[in-house]
Parts: sequence; structure tokens; C-alpha cells
Amino acid sequence: MEPPAATDGDVQAQRKRREGGEPDPTAVSLRPLGLEDADAFMAWASDERVMRFLKRPLCATREQAVAQIRDTVLGHPWFRAICVGAGGRPVGQVSVWPYADEGGRRANLGYALARDHWGRGIAAVAISMVVGRVFDDLPALERLEAVTGVDNVRSQRVLEKAGFQREGLLRRYIAGRGGGRAKDAVIYSFLSSDRNGPSGS
Repeated sequence: MEPPAATDGDVQAQRKRREGGEPDPTAVSLRPLGLEDADAFMAWASDERVMRFLKRPLCATREQAVAQIRDTVLGHPWFRAICVGAGGRPVGQVSVWPYADEGGRRANLGYALARDHWGRGIAAVAISMVVGRVFDDLPALERLEAVTGVDNVRSQRVLEKAGFQREGLLRRYIAGRGGGRAKDAVIYSFLSSDRNGPSGS
């Protein structure tokens, strides 16, 4: 079956997205990250300005990138590369880690995006894709949580655009790098019922 022809409204919407710096949602995709993606992985895994918000070490060399993918990504319960464009080159990562003591009912969301792709709406589209499928991939999951620093306003906007609800402040929650003073954080959540609207209707 041939796809429907683009209407004037479709064309105008695509033009508006381009002019506003927003990605075409069909150009953003998720797939498993493999060892062959080590060079692309370095684009964000070696960048302090990206990784300072995560609890993972920087990858200073390609060998370290390969080791991190091999040791922490390949066996991860739910880890995807964020890709843009027809070629599917990774520009970031997103992961969902179920808490073992919760029986898989609750999980943590984490993500990172190469700095060259910030401000284009890619992360929000990717996270919207995650919540659209992860509750089916992990049937026991009821609650997806995301924690971000109070100063990471960009990440907070991304989560809100993807439908997450801000719940509160976590004082002295995020440990500083190198033993620095812990920082305050805010916590967001997305429930399985939120796929049908905040009220679960």
C-alpha cells in the first residue's frame, strides 16, 4: 500500500519544524547500541558537559568506549541508541533500569545526547518513543522515574515535553564528582496509565 500523499498541512508542519529547529519525529529512531557504534558513542561519552549529569565515567579513548559498551550496555535490561536520519547513526543513548527490589514495578530512566544535537527536540521525541513502548517490553513496569539536577533546566524541559510529571525536590541527592558536595535534584515520573492521559482515562 502506498503512503498517503502529504497534504498542505503536513508540508507546512514539516517546514515549521525545520524553521524552529525541531526534528521530524520520523527521523528519530531507537535501536540497540553495539560494539560497532564505539566511535559514535565517543561523541557524548567523552564529553564532560554531557556526562557530568550521569553516573558513568568519561571515555577518554576508543578502547574505554568499547569496554563500557561491552561491560555495561550489552547486558543491560533496556538500553537503546538514539539515532537520527536515514543512516541510523547514534547521537545519544537512553536506558531504563528496573529496580530489582521492586520486582520490576519501578524503574529509572537515564539518557544522554551528543552536544551538537542539543536544542533540536531530539531527546524529547526519543523519550516519548520510550514511554510508548517500554511498558510493553517490560510488562511488570508501572512507574518510570527520572531524576535530574535542579540546575539542569534543559533536562527538566525535555521530560515535561515527553509527558513526565514533576513530583518534588530531593535535597542533597546527587553526589558530586570527585567527592564533591551532593546537589539537590528534582524527581519526575511517568506511569503506565499516563499513556492514556495523566488521569489514566
